[in-house]
Amino acid sequence: MTLMPTASATVGPYLHIGLVPLSVNDIAKDASKGEKIVISGRVLDGEGQPVPDALVEFWQANAAGKYAHPEDTQDKPLDGKFTGFGRVPTDKEGRYSFTTVKPGAVPGPGNTLQAPHIVICLFMRGMLKHLYTRIYFSDEAAANANDPVLGVIEDAARRPTLIADRAAGKAEYRWDIRMQGEGETVFFDC
Repeated sequence: MTLMPTASATVGPYLHIGLVPLSVNDIAKDASKGEKIVISGRVLDGEGQPVPDALVEFWQANAAGKYAHPEDTQDKPLDGKFTGFGRVPTDKEGRYSFTTVKPGAVPGPGNTLQAPHIVICLFMRGMLKHLYTRIYFSDEAAANANDPVLGVIEDAARRPTLIADRAAGKAEYRWDIRMQGEGETVFFDC
């Protein structure tokens, strides 16, 4: 008897079939506080080609720095129906976009303060395990310099792969995810 790999050994097209109908690309519509922002970019493979069937899942704290989760016991206000969670698929050109509020700072390891950030979970075909990374903001340079998570990235030249660039005069940020190669995004083991 020989064992052969089967279709179950890859994510396949089922990612889009099962998760795209559950997409939520605007989590700011129910938020009453904070600066509403748009984050957009592309998911690119190791050759710089677009990944047309990835799913970008994101979660974050609200503008006050509190998560809509029972384990967040900080004495900060919740914001109504703001869930801090969404997911968006990429299009044929690997593009994604979502609307949210700019998150506040949250506590980190050793009671340090983390810079405002959004946690990203990336799903795509051919990956059996999803990848985790973060988005930080270019206009939070002082907070980013002291962030304990950014600080653990030994190669300081790779830290900018986690920084979304703000468009001049707009509440819009650009952030690309590069899976491999030059400019590869930093991913975290979680």
